[in-house]
Amino acid sequence: MQQGIMELMWRSSHVSGGNAHYVEALYEQYLEDPDAVPDEWRNYFDQLPRPEGSASHDVPLAPIRDQFYQLGRARRTAQAGTAADSGENKKQVKVLQLINAYRFRGHQKADIDPLGLRSPTPVPDLDLSFHQLSKADLDTEFQTGSFFMGLDKAPLKEIVEALEQTYCRSIGCEIMHIVDTEEKRWLQQRFESVRSAPRFSDEVRKHVLERLTAAEGLESYLASKYPGTKRFGLEGGEAFIPMMDELIQRAGGYGTKEVVIGMAHRGRLNLLVNILGKNPSELIDEFDGKKVIERGSGDVKYHQGFSSNVMTPGGEVHLALSFNPSHLEIVSPVVEGSVRARQDRRDDPEGTKVLPINVHGDAAFAGQGVVMETFQMSQTRAYKTGGTLHIVINNQVGFTTSNPLDARSTEYCTDIAKMVQAPIFHVNGDDADAVLHATQVALDYRQQFKRDVVIDLVCYRRRGHNEADEPSGTQPMMYSKIKQHPSSRTLYAQRLVEQGVVSEDGVKAMVETYRDDLVAGNHVANALVQEPNTSLFVDWKPYLGHEWTGDADTTFDMKRLQQLAARMCEIPDGVEVQRQVAKIYDDRRRMQAGGLALNWGFAETLAYATLLDQGHPVRITGQDVGRGTFSHRHAVVHNQKDGSAYVPLQHMADGQPCFTIHDSFLSEEAVLAFEYGYATTMPNALIVWEAQFGDFFNGAQVVVDQFISSGETKWGRLCGLTMLLPHGYEGQGPEHSSARLERFLQLCAEHNMQVCVPTTPAQIFHLLRRQVIRPLRKPLVVMSPKSLLRHKEATSTLEELAYGRFQMVLPDQGKLEAGKVERIVLCAGKVYYDLANWREEFARDDVALLRLEQLYPFPKEELFEAIKAYTNVTDVVWCQEEPLNQGAWYSSQHHMRAVVDMLRDGLGRELKFAGRPASAAPAAGYMSVHTEQQRQLVEDAFNA
Repeated sequence: MQQGIMELMWRSSHVSGGNAHYVEALYEQYLEDPDAVPDEWRNYFDQLPRPEGSASHDVPLAPIRDQFYQLGRARRTAQAGTAADSGENKKQVKVLQLINAYRFRGHQKADIDPLGLRSPTPVPDLDLSFHQLSKADLDTEFQTGSFFMGLDKAPLKEIVEALEQTYCRSIGCEIMHIVDTEEKRWLQQRFESVRSAPRFSDEVRKHVLERLTAAEGLESYLASKYPGTKRFGLEGGEAFIPMMDELIQRAGGYGTKEVVIGMAHRGRLNLLVNILGKNPSELIDEFDGKKVIERGSGDVKYHQGFSSNVMTPGGEVHLALSFNPSHLEIVSPVVEGSVRARQDRRDDPEGTKVLPINVHGDAAFAGQGVVMETFQMSQTRAYKTGGTLHIVINNQVGFTTSNPLDARSTEYCTDIAKMVQAPIFHVNGDDADAVLHATQVALDYRQQFKRDVVIDLVCYRRRGHNEADEPSGTQPMMYSKIKQHPSSRTLYAQRLVEQGVVSEDGVKAMVETYRDDLVAGNHVANALVQEPNTSLFVDWKPYLGHEWTGDADTTFDMKRLQQLAARMCEIPDGVEVQRQVAKIYDDRRRMQAGGLALNWGFAETLAYATLLDQGHPVRITGQDVGRGTFSHRHAVVHNQKDGSAYVPLQHMADGQPCFTIHDSFLSEEAVLAFEYGYATTMPNALIVWEAQFGDFFNGAQVVVDQFISSGETKWGRLCGLTMLLPHGYEGQGPEHSSARLERFLQLCAEHNMQVCVPTTPAQIFHLLRRQVIRPLRKPLVVMSPKSLLRHKEATSTLEELAYGRFQMVLPDQGKLEAGKVERIVLCAGKVYYDLANWREEFARDDVALLRLEQLYPFPKEELFEAIKAYTNVTDVVWCQEEPLNQGAWYSSQHHMRAVVDMLRDGLGRELKFAGRPASAAPAAGYMSVHTEQQRQLVEDAFNA
């Protein structure tokens, strides 16, 4: 019998392990008389297809289920035969159980810890006695199963030896949690066919030694030249370098054109020099503290990104190492976004041309939630990239953690990857041949099945968390062992010398040659292309060197605008539209014809249509973007007949740019990081992330702090990402009112991003167009509305869309005599309409209402132009819905005062505040309190 019966048993807990005998007996009884077994077991067995001739209701037999039937048949046959036959059949089953046990739990016995500190987990399933076998059976031949060793039969001792070699040596495979049988058997075949130890040629092994020598050589050189300086060295994990070298070269052989890498600090400098080809002299300049960028703050050397081209068997491959902050795993979704953008640019939906590699630390991989989020997005339509290769540089200890029990609750740091059924290969970092084999299988699996895969490179950290740290204070036993432990290069060199692959002199020559190249400042990466193919790059030249300007020509031909408006309202025959959605589209058709004022949803969607028409791709994601959280967008129409989706903006013209719109899974951090990565790689597109409510970006604050607001000044990384954050006080409580405007304004400096609060459909139309039409690439944060989406006064005309532009300051819309105005109320957002209604109700023609539609960069000149006509003003008030300690007041009042002081003499005009009192929460949780506060702040704006 083959191993299929055991797969079936192990996949259901109630038929596995110690219950197997009981289940076998039940099934035998069932075959004789179905009514003789309990109902629940009869129902269970009824679901198993039977072989021909077993019953009148025969069905085709699946291979795994056939083994279950054969088991029962064998037991019945055995009863009719001799006791010896019965014993043989029973032991045959036990041998298959033993094989399956090694597949399931062999990794727990594997020799994967180079230091030998790993506490062995008792694995009774791997003992012969557990399966009722003994040493007396070792010479007996048993069937092995068609996927093992290529033999139908073998002595038990050979079977056990092969199992030990395959699953219990330097590679511990975790693959049996995978549900897909094809994937699982493919992996079994790759490891079992060579017993996890393929024979590599002498040339391959000498190349691996050379890369190990490079990895160790750089660390030794830097340690001697800059002792005690932070570099987060790779000592103890040098096998990472030949691993990356093999991945890139092998990927190139598959036809990969780009590889994007994300990693934190450990080993980053080594990767930069020995794989990506950064010149050692440039790294030395950074160690010497020299400034390497002209503008901006710069960043520490182990946060820096880099790109280069290398030659592979399949041609030239572009390598890109992402910039990243000290938030470790946050770079992972950024890499995924960059990869997806490159795949979209190459029309590579399967992900064969661009490969993502994310490199993790063991403690961070287990501890940071964004890892789970990144895995969760791996097979979704909006974010999949054809599988990611994850490498964990497993030092077996976190930063300050003295015991793995404090670092995680799981057996391995990689257990989180099982949530997406990713295969996990634990490999001993001191066995370079095993590392090479695991690397090849991992990449081949990704290319074959387009799914994530994890290599757990179990190694150690020869020095502390950084080179100024003394690790023995918290890890005395580990570092006592490390001090006596030879390096991976030393061990591998000794093995190759003993096997006659290389001589002692050859080993010494490798060390000396590498050292000489470092000292001479020569490139030390293999296959580096000195004159790279620039077509592999993303061309940012049109977007470089532009100074800040708030203006752009966003006008659009009226006739073409009407054509696009009509086109985006067309729904093909056969698509049955839901009743309320049908009315929205009917209204849009009236808007297009001039019979109805334009609302927000129509103007926003038309902005996307015009950008597509001008050759710019558009991508929108968020938790409810197809419909829009407040049902204003309806860019995706759902057929009421069959549930299929129709997206009008994807059918505007033949050969149009891609319009992508996806509702995201329930994440902010990974999703926003993904879109940041996408936007930094697709400069000609409009990339939009919309929060379901504005404050939901809280879950992605690290992305705003470390990438969006500071990526340009730290790394020179341009990004045109747009964030739409619904904001406005509607009485919905603390969690659904404020998009935390104050946080963004506090982060604003050096023209790093734009913060805008548009209040009309025409304004959002031109603002979105400005973001792409203008060559300047800065992140755009939009405090987008909720109630204004359908406000009867928040409308625009087609003429305003066709001939207008984005106005950073909207002047007063009333018919006021400038000389009568004694008070100016400045505001932003929805509160303007409350103020306008109050002014109309109380006939206050002595108050002008001005809207700041852009709060940063602050439009000083535009604001002065809007207020300079009011020569008799005695009071200027800033009115906001937010509490005193929130909103724009603290971050923007100095800009407002500077403009007020520009009036005639600047005397006697104190800038006053009208808004909610200071509060720990963003808003009141009771409608009665909200209503009273809103009434009061509006009244204060006029009378304070």
